Amino acid sequence: MAGRRRRRPAGASVPRPARQRRRAVPARPSQGHVQDPPGAGAPPAQREPVAQLTSSGAATADRPFPPGAYPVVVVGSGPGGLQLSYALDRLGVRHAVISADDAPGGMFRRWPFFQRLLSWTKPFAPAEHGTRRYERYDWNSLVADEPQHRALAPRFMDGTSYFPSRAEMEQNLVEFATATGIRVRYGCRWTATRAQEDGHGNRFVLETTDGEYRCATAVFAVGIAEPFIPSTPGFEHVGQYGDTRPAETYAGRRVFIVGKQVSAFELASGLLPWARQLVLASPSPVKLSVNTRSLVGVRARYVQPYEDYVLGGGVSLLDAAIDGIERLPTGSLVVRARRTDGGRDVVLEVDDIISATGFVAPLLDLPALGVVTQGHSGVPAQTPFWESQTVPGIRFAGTLTQGSVGLRKHGLPANSGAVHGARYNALVLARRLATSLGIEPPAGQVLSPDALLDRLVGELQESPELWHQKAYLAWVATVDPGGGFRDEGIQPLAHVLDAGGPDAVILTLEADGSGAIYPVVYVRQGGSVQERTLQPDPFLDFGGPEHRTELAGAIAAVAPGVVV
Repeated sequence: MAGRRRRRPAGASVPRPARQRRRAVPARPSQGHVQDPPGAGAPPAQREPVAQLTSSGAATADRPFPPGAYPVVVVGSGPGGLQLSYALDRLGVRHAVISADDAPGGMFRRWPFFQRLLSWTKPFAPAEHGTRRYERYDWNSLVADEPQHRALAPRFMDGTSYFPSRAEMEQNLVEFATATGIRVRYGCRWTATRAQEDGHGNRFVLETTDGEYRCATAVFAVGIAEPFIPSTPGFEHVGQYGDTRPAETYAGRRVFIVGKQVSAFELASGLLPWARQLVLASPSPVKLSVNTRSLVGVRARYVQPYEDYVLGGGVSLLDAAIDGIERLPTGSLVVRARRTDGGRDVVLEVDDIISATGFVAPLLDLPALGVVTQGHSGVPAQTPFWESQTVPGIRFAGTLTQGSVGLRKHGLPANSGAVHGARYNALVLARRLATSLGIEPPAGQVLSPDALLDRLVGELQESPELWHQKAYLAWVATVDPGGGFRDEGIQPLAHVLDAGGPDAVILTLEADGSGAIYPVVYVRQGGSVQERTLQPDPFLDFGGPEHRTELAGAIAAVAPGVVV
């Protein structure tokens, strides 16, 4: 399977719906314009006009994909569902996309609460917009074959931050869906699932508010956005993350936040200028991404409350489990917390309690169908190609793909929980689904040893798949029986190493948690695999003589007698 972006053959063309006329860009904020929330930073002096969103989004007037039988049904219209549908369409895979929402965007139609993302898009990066290399610096655009549909996110950003606002991210996704012709049946809510063979290869029935969908493969791109609600006594008095009021309504109040992960620190950062007292509590100590040197932990954007805590500014962080909550006749709340760090237990009277205890996957009845889940968020356990480990034919896209954990080298997870990682999982999954349906992508190019060396160097410098999914996705070249090496494209590293196959050179990038990033080459020969670790470079340039020599050695190892 060569390359990550392949156009489908002309014979597999699917007619596109007529393009709707886009609305003009208004010179003033639209009716649905989201103002900067108080306490979240001063608004820019001048805003660039942005395209007005409508409730119809990218939907077609005739509501596509009526209930019936489809080879593949995709549930969800967030980034994961949109990217997968785009890739399936380009490969000629017939499929339906359904969504309970009335427009594209998924969780970005509502959150994050304080309206600014954690994932960056750098308008002025050392790469040209629309190139593969630029995708290293653009974490928010979806990926397209057509140049005009690439790098959409920076087009909507007003220049005040390289972290897009929630509204800018939503506009980016709406534009991608509209411009690329993605069709979705909006307002169609998935309500139940059952396994039912129909004699025509379909294994599942998806019940929806519009009727029943039958399919051989169901792909769920429904995110991890439902609040986790602990069974703590008195938790009915606690507001959830999504119910947080405008920041100024907490002025002068004592606020207790249950949780010490990203969403908790996001709320604390926004409330810091307003609350009289802020307390964050959870049983485990806080982790910071600057310490883990990964995306694990609270991101640097939200560390101000932590600095306030360590400098004695009034924010308190407790390693404590909440034993109970009660409301006093005065309206105040009492929190009873049991310390987990050996300190004395505490009883606090506060004005507000907000739960930021994380989110769970809205899987409805999939666990009853046999889908095994894992972890606090109930993410389905998956194979390297994002299929349920226990129910074949049930697959996942978007943030749910973090259930395929990969190798977790050095204890670091992949970036599948974010757009910049999950978008590449979707491209690989689309090719896998196409192959399973008898649609073979064009064979990869056969490379000479010298050309392979140049390609390896090029992938290390350019490949966003390797940069964003370190030690998770790999570029593969196999020894071709006719001579040379065949480009097999991007594949899950765990699959390539475990499944075996022809002799091959397998390339990936890796981070070890120390801050170093470096190439790793796996040489597969005669059924055995040898791992070769290359040296890191302080400027992340892996095209110099030293690295070329090491890469040439890997090529020679898989094909003895070859001189590079």
